[in-house]
Amino acid sequence: MEHRHLGRSGLELSAIAYGNWITHGSQIDEDQSAACVRAALDAGITTFDTADVYANGAAEEVLGKALTGVRRESLEIATKVYWPTGPGPNDRGLSRKHVMESLHASLRRLRTDYVDLYQAHRYDYETPLEETLRAFDDLVRQGKVLYVGVSEWRAEEIAEALRIADDMGFDRIVSSQPQFSMLWRVIEGEVLPLCRDEGIGQIVWSPLAQGVLTGKYRPGEAPPPGSRATDPTGSGFVSGFLREETLERVSQLGKLAADAGLTPAKLALAWVLRTPGITSAIVGATRPEQIAENAAATEVVLDDDLAESAEEILEPIVIRDPALTRSPDPRP
Repeated sequence: MEHRHLGRSGLELSAIAYGNWITHGSQIDEDQSAACVRAALDAGITTFDTADVYANGAAEEVLGKALTGVRRESLEIATKVYWPTGPGPNDRGLSRKHVMESLHASLRRLRTDYVDLYQAHRYDYETPLEETLRAFDDLVRQGKVLYVGVSEWRAEEIAEALRIADDMGFDRIVSSQPQFSMLWRVIEGEVLPLCRDEGIGQIVWSPLAQGVLTGKYRPGEAPPPGSRATDPTGSGFVSGFLREETLERVSQLGKLAADAGLTPAKLALAWVLRTPGITSAIVGATRPEQIAENAAATEVVLDDDLAESAEEILEPIVIRDPALTRSPDPRP
């Protein structure tokens, strides 16, 4: 497994990270979740991504239990804060109160004294950014958080956070966690250039476009049983990628991958990982065998001709609108 520096920080992450949004605590049971975590560790994955809001905290609990007994220093554990975790008015957002309380609850569920990376799960328009960044900085100084980052923030929001951190002497953001895949390339216009200039690494989610880029969804056919498109928890997130034109283009991509001796998933992940500024791609799994294939994508080196051919196939359906940089729902 390849490891890469997170931006210009000293922290190294596995190029493939294991994420448990939707799966742990909801889509698969605890035993299956533990088997997937073991498979990730066996594949050399050391970076694990979760959030306080996933399965109402159960995802963190399942991950913490599954990682019990693994040498803590050999892991990079990332979690997030912002979305509601309770009924009260202070059980959400990026206020100092919620940031502090949510982190402490996450540490209990994850069975650890610290997290390697703590990320603001969305931008909070109701809390002064200075308040949030000071709370993050205090957690860093207390040793409960080693690095801080953001998820689905716009370029101008990231730039303002960097300015405030520099002016006030706070730890700078070192990570951005946006959606990014061969089909969803929104960050290329503004977020990615800014972050490359400022030394911020991308830990991208949905690099397989909710599984669509694996080729499992076929044009003119119903989604396969047990897939995300048939699961009540995940169907709303994948539906936008299930248009006939999209599936037809992805089918063509599958033929290109086969001719190159690759699976569609390996091609899609290798394409993401060859993009300058990408540190790690988060993958999920409902079965342990899926992990090994995804992890093997780090061994694939795409030549320019193959990458360009893949991009040409998908170009008519690629989403690039910067207005979509920050999606409103609790995705990774």
